[in-house]
Amino acid sequence: MLREDVSVIAQAIQWVREEPVWLCTVLSTYGSSPRSPGSLLVAKGDGIYVGSLSGGCIEEDFIQRIQQGQYLKNSQVVRYGQGGVEAKVNLPCDGSLDVLIEYLPQNKFSYQYLIQIQTALLGYSAIIKKLTLPNVSEIITVQDSQHPTHIERNGNDIQFYITAPPKLIIAGISNVGVYCANFALALGFEVIICEHREDELSRFAGQIAEQIEIKKIFPARFLEENPSTSNTAIVSLTHDPRIDDLTLMEAVNTSAFYIGAMGSTRTSAKRRERLLNSGGLTIEMLEQIHAPIGIPIGSKTPPEIALAIMADIVAHKNGVGDRCLSLDEAF
Repeated sequence: MLREDVSVIAQAIQWVREEPVWLCTVLSTYGSSPRSPGSLLVAKGDGIYVGSLSGGCIEEDFIQRIQQGQYLKNSQVVRYGQGGVEAKVNLPCDGSLDVLIEYLPQNKFSYQYLIQIQTALLGYSAIIKKLTLPNVSEIITVQDSQHPTHIERNGNDIQFYITAPPKLIIAGISNVGVYCANFALALGFEVIICEHREDELSRFAGQIAEQIEIKKIFPARFLEENPSTSNTAIVSLTHDPRIDDLTLMEAVNTSAFYIGAMGSTRTSAKRRERLLNSGGLTIEMLEQIHAPIGIPIGSKTPPEIALAIMADIVAHKNGVGDRCLSLDEAF
């Protein structure tokens, strides 16, 4: 299943080949607002649209306005809700949101512009999108941008940092792995579980959210065939040395920002010795691996262990991981 923002841009690319489109981005929200900054919607002149600005509160009003010939500037910001345009349906609890509306004519520039955004959302590059209202946007491609996706605004000057969402690759399914996958999804991660064991997949059937992608492949083979980028965390949570060791041997050769494996201090030490003596890893490679994994919260149960793991991953994603200690729990 494609993430909604990727689906919106893919539809915009398809439509703009034949006709103009309006690309809308939620810039900021005030009070109670159903959608967060960065949410996307694309519409065409006949009123068909994909995506959401408010979960249904204002879309009908917006569509009516474009059908009446409004919003034909290259770019403009419209406020919906409290203090904004006269919408037929107000946002709940007197909330409001600012929406950037970009009018994209049917031409080569619009097509290439949307392709660049799609490339960033898919993780192939990062971009900085700049515009000064009511002008068209300028896009600057940045390799491995250290900025998380966010929006900055200073009057008529708006700047977007657009990158793919963080990704979590889980090597092998387990009780802890299921909780990690579902927690990560709630935290905005794209989640992939690599599991080649049909019996294990059957065991956990129905416990994994449908938005999580399952790859029926040996985890190390998946990592070998699909290079990981710097927005990726890789964890092995099986307690099976055949899976964990080979996963780690591949993971240390990627650009992943976090690599970890579950196990007690003793188990981790034995794994480290195997990887050093027969796995071909160097001391420097081993230092990339978080093992024992997670932060020390006294976790005992699978959901508590998963919480400790995801807290450590998020800390490293946010650049504060060095302040967290390794978890010395015996899993």
